[in-house]
Amino acid sequence: MQTYTMPITRLIEEFSKLPGIGKKTAQRLAFHVINMNSNDVEALSKAIIDAKKEITYCSICCNITDKNPCNICQNPNRDKSVICVVEDPRDVASMERIKDFKGQYHVLNGVISPMDGVGPDMINIKELIKRLSSEEVKEVIMATNPTIEGEATAMYIARLIKPMGIKVSRIAHGLPVGGDLEYADEVTISKALEGRREI
Repeated sequence: MQTYTMPITRLIEEFSKLPGIGKKTAQRLAFHVINMNSNDVEALSKAIIDAKKEITYCSICCNITDKNPCNICQNPNRDKSVICVVEDPRDVASMERIKDFKGQYHVLNGVISPMDGVGPDMINIKELIKRLSSEEVKEVIMATNPTIEGEATAMYIARLIKPMGIKVSRIAHGLPVGGDLEYADEVTISKALEGRREI
């Protein structure tokens, strides 16, 4: 077994704490950092520290931001009557890439998952309900992932919102563009059939 000096060992241990980073990848990253010039290493460490210090959550939509409220919530050109509910900030970035959605967002920062000990009060549902009671919202689009937890969370929130007289819709699920029917699982095919539309 290869042993390294304490600074390298510590660096490998810190990298291996990141999601999806195994021991081998952590070693590669550690040695890459060691071989970087000092300015690049300082820039990397400063970027990490600055991101941790400066990033906060928007008081309106609960998305990550460096200013509060975030740019989307402050934008007067966004349609405030439509809110798209997503699981985490990465989903906002994905939606924004398509440039078709002009409404606002609400980030749950998780999903209801009894198996993982995550209940409704542990994600940003209360903040959404409070927001709906104070804003002129006509439609809430549930864009949680098509997992058991994502579906359960969407259904739970829909039951809370419907008595408020606000339309609740769900993004369509089904076959990806370019996907083969042969390789799709039963749930995906079932969702594709449910979401069919006239052409």
